[in-house]
Amino acid sequence: MPRGRLLTALLAAVLMMLGLASAPALGQQSAAPKAPAAPAAEQTLTWTAGDPIDRYLSAPKTAVAGPATIVFENSTATGNTTGMPHTLTFVTSDPEFNGDVQLNILASPSDANGGKHTAQVNLTPGRYFYHCTIPGHGMMQGILVVTEGSGEDTTAPQTDVQVTGTQNTQGEYVGAATVAVTATDEAGGSGVDRIEYALGDDGAWQPYTAPVVVDQVGAHKVRYRAADKAGNVAAEKAAQFTVIAPPTDDTTAPDTSATVTGERNPDGTYIDMATVTVSASDTGSGVNTIEYAIGADGAWQPYTAPVMVHQVGAHTVRYRATDKAGNVAAVKSVQFTVVAAPPKDTTAPVTGIAVDGARNSDGAYIGNAKVTVTATDEGGSGVDRIEYSLDGGPYLAYSAPVVVDRAGAHALAYRATDKAGNTAAARTAYFTVVSGGPPPPACAEYDERLTVIVGTVDSGVPNRLTQNRCRINELIEDEKQWTSHALFLKHVKTVLDKLRRDGVIDTREYNTITRAAKQSGIGTPGQTTGYRPLFDGTAGSFAKWQHVGGGSFGLNADGSMTSGTTKGGLGMLWFPQRKYGDFSLRLQWRDDAPGTGNANSGVFVRFPGVLNHPEESRPEWVAIKFGHEVQVLDRPDGDMYKTGSVYGFDRVGLAGAGVTQKGTWNDYEIRVVDQHYSVYRNGVLINEFENSGGQEFVPPRGDDPGTDGRRYASGYIGLQVHGTTDVISYRDIRIKDL
Repeated sequence: MPRGRLLTALLAAVLMMLGLASAPALGQQSAAPKAPAAPAAEQTLTWTAGDPIDRYLSAPKTAVAGPATIVFENSTATGNTTGMPHTLTFVTSDPEFNGDVQLNILASPSDANGGKHTAQVNLTPGRYFYHCTIPGHGMMQGILVVTEGSGEDTTAPQTDVQVTGTQNTQGEYVGAATVAVTATDEAGGSGVDRIEYALGDDGAWQPYTAPVVVDQVGAHKVRYRAADKAGNVAAEKAAQFTVIAPPTDDTTAPDTSATVTGERNPDGTYIDMATVTVSASDTGSGVNTIEYAIGADGAWQPYTAPVMVHQVGAHTVRYRATDKAGNVAAVKSVQFTVVAAPPKDTTAPVTGIAVDGARNSDGAYIGNAKVTVTATDEGGSGVDRIEYSLDGGPYLAYSAPVVVDRAGAHALAYRATDKAGNTAAARTAYFTVVSGGPPPPACAEYDERLTVIVGTVDSGVPNRLTQNRCRINELIEDEKQWTSHALFLKHVKTVLDKLRRDGVIDTREYNTITRAAKQSGIGTPGQTTGYRPLFDGTAGSFAKWQHVGGGSFGLNADGSMTSGTTKGGLGMLWFPQRKYGDFSLRLQWRDDAPGTGNANSGVFVRFPGVLNHPEESRPEWVAIKFGHEVQVLDRPDGDMYKTGSVYGFDRVGLAGAGVTQKGTWNDYEIRVVDQHYSVYRNGVLINEFENSGGQEFVPPRGDDPGTDGRRYASGYIGLQVHGTTDVISYRDIRIKDL
């Protein structure tokens, strides 16, 4: 089968599993070598698509109720040059739109119909929402307005109003008046879409959802209008009436107060703007109006919202209130000063670099080179961050001199950003390192967390670099298999004694880490099994993993692996050596997506074998459909499932994910006991999920196949790759049976 037709067939199979395609289905005919002749219909409505994934090339806007022939063409004739498939799908689950047409057509230039399909439907008056269901094509959407009769609805709705309440002999409303607005659309029209109202001549239009109660004493005008689903807006009308206060013996004026807020200088002046908020209360007849005036001679104005004062200078804002019995509060005031903000910083920081180390006669650095980056900001906002990129890699946060000890020619790019967001142009230093001198550090573990964490106990002590270039966490080896707690504590004491002698920690920090080690319980019964490496950065451990589907993972010289750098598409790298039941899986990941975007990836757990699966022909989808994906996504927009989410089942928002700066390593622990899932990021629990079985998968956009929520007691481990823009790196992957 040609590659294009194979792609279309596979996509059709996926859509059928989602309930998005069937053969045949109501409102859709199956692809056949020759399209059957369509029965006679009152009208033909045609949609076309091509290469774009953000719009249909053409689509009808209106139609007449009754039988219709739907034509959807996505072919070379309509401009499709890439073989891209699209769907035309009518939404049936949104109460704002008609849901009586079940229509889902999958079309591709390489299908049996050459990309042109027809379907017979029966349209009813109202609005239909249609879109493309293929992942990433979410912007292809629109609305079809259907009217009765023989043409487009061009007549606005009819509106009416009724004012009710207790009236005196002069027709004034005592205490309050209730305004009820109604609207109807003529027979055969598109139907009323919305009703709006506004108070007074200048009031803003507001949605009308219930009768409006007006209890402010005085003369009033309520304007109203309506619009139908075809966009016709009725002419504005108005109801006018007067509200008077009920009889009362209230002689006490309201209580009033005001507050001033805004960004302030140390001297108390407000920068650029001050906001004055006035409040009033009355225990008698109730507050009727609040007024304010700016300056000693300013005119009184109705107070309806906080007053924002932008003009530079000293200001006085007076205020008062009147109750419904006519009692007026004494005038009060607040004083403040507004000053102009300092000139905006538009100057990027100035950066510098120094490369130090022993050099040979050729100028090459022997053993290693220490690179120190500096930045100063003359624009006034101050330096926010410094970043560097080594040998074309992703930009990383610079916090200390970078030691480069790998032999070869190197290029280190660097840049800085100030607090106003100005980023200096990247500059690059070139140098060469030759072998010799001290070898790279042989650290037992790799742990760049900010503080010393023993097991799960955070000591709060900074995780500093030591004289042998390993960090404190890496020397403690809390993930090693220890046969007794006493043996582990003896090891920790040996490490801490040396660190204190070397001046890395002081006595207080020594005691703090010792207490954390005792509280960790490492080496006690139940904690004697250490973590076993699944990927330790070597070629041998990387070779034990297997890739399926699109995309790719590559092994890096620094012992990490990176996805999506050479090959696009959705795929997975999985560890086929054995299944795991109850476990603690630990790894580190780093978001290396190019530009300002964020990588989208995930860790798959407890899925069945992916090869020759009886219910899924594509191996990369087995983990999605039959396992659980623990999401990795720090992007503020797009998919609602952020880092730590159990995809499709248990959602974690961006606030709960604990976002770190892109380009930094994150610790990830996924702990699964029975059917309870716990997800930790950098030592913090960010999600817990109980897999009760039989749960319904809730895809965030309707574009992913669902899983059946099976309660697997064991399964395999995998890493997801989305494509070349979702670049992510992993390292130090290890697991412990629980």
